Amino acid sequence: MGTKTVDETGVKTDDEKTVKAEEEAATDQTVGEAGEAEDAAADTDDGTAPQAAAGGAVEKEGSTGVGQGAAAVVSAGLGIVSLTGSWVGTVASARESLIGQLETSSSSNVGTLIEKGYGDAWHATALWGGAFALVALIVGVVVLARPAFGAPGRPQAPWIKSVSWAGVALGVIGLLLAVLKYTDILLGLPSTG
Repeated sequence: MGTKTVDETGVKTDDEKTVKAEEEAATDQTVGEAGEAEDAAADTDDGTAPQAAAGGAVEKEGSTGVGQGAAAVVSAGLGIVSLTGSWVGTVASARESLIGQLETSSSSNVGTLIEKGYGDAWHATALWGGAFALVALIVGVVVLARPAFGAPGRPQAPWIKSVSWAGVALGVIGLLLAVLKYTDILLGLPSTG
């Protein structure tokens, strides 16, 4: 049997019943807070869902666009490389130049020497610049098109769009210059005849 005490209202109560009532009230309050947190998670518009933690509600982060941002920066970087040249393009150019020198002899005519020694190297540089430009263009377009295939209602950050457009623009310019260099429209080989 429990002991009888007087509560704040002046009514005699059983101690065990009072402790049980207080525990039930605390449990009801905890369950109510958890239900409110679940309701808040269901009502969020931005895709983040709050979770109940010991110290309070903590919001769960959704997709932050880090991958899209990185891809946008890669696109712009590749576009710049396509315009300025790359180590791979330099090595390919030097290799073609060396092969051209080995294939020609000192008795070859000047046109053959220029074509094999410099023309092939110039075309190798144009090909590698065009390859970098094409990859920059593709990556930029994929980043810009990604929201259409992702979660609707989650807008892409403006800086990601800007950098992606820069990558696309640099890719188009680099590709155009590569085609013009490869076809000898831009800075073609000198005429020997």
